[in-house]
Amino acid sequence: MTTATAPLAPVRNAPPSRVGAVLRLHTVAWPLLVAWPVGILAVSFAICWTIYFLVQNEEGEGFTGAVTALLGFVVAFYLQAMNQSFPFALGLSVTRREFYRATLVMALAQSAVFAVALQILAVVESATGGWGVHMRMFGLARYFTDSLAVELLSLFAILLLTTGIAMLAGAIYQRWRTTGLLAAGVTAFGGLGVAAILVTWANWWPEIGSWFVDTPRMVTMVVLPLVFAVAALAGTWVGLRRATT
Repeated sequence: MTTATAPLAPVRNAPPSRVGAVLRLHTVAWPLLVAWPVGILAVSFAICWTIYFLVQNEEGEGFTGAVTALLGFVVAFYLQAMNQSFPFALGLSVTRREFYRATLVMALAQSAVFAVALQILAVVESATGGWGVHMRMFGLARYFTDSLAVELLSLFAILLLTTGIAMLAGAIYQRWRTTGLLAAGVTAFGGLGVAAILVTWANWWPEIGSWFVDTPRMVTMVVLPLVFAVAALAGTWVGLRRATT
């Protein structure tokens, strides 16, 4: 007596994720994503450390803002992603939603990795007395809080906000080109200028300063930047969904 067995269905590999494909597309620009930011930070650190070593500062930690150069490379990478990678991806039949999701995943991951790396360097900097020369390059958030958690989250929020602004600028350019980008810039600066005039006229600066001093650091250093970052990322999708190449 024989038993008939049904033939096994052929095993088919699942189609590759479009989001994963866009992520791989982004990593093609890994020098701008990782190598250049790390390189410029290393060079900046070497220059600043040498200067502080030569002047033999003993009066307290000296501030250097060289770490902010990292933000410039973040802006450059996401402007490149929106203005070069986006049209290329659409040519490969990637949808706008897939490109946006992949870029958002990249932004969250990069912001988290850079934030952790900068926080580790800030802890080492504090433990070594400013790298032995009383220099503060990475622990900028320590001017405002002693909480390591707030420092880390603040770094993440600021990096994500910078990313969101760069993505929004790129999406505006893709949707409305130079005219739209200039109009957005004028609107933003004009709005800030009108707000400054209004606050000055009403003499609200002391109240605003008191609010920032009295409000928990988690709100001013983490929640507010994250709110603006989410707004910028949402605006990016609004512009990107109808952008043309």
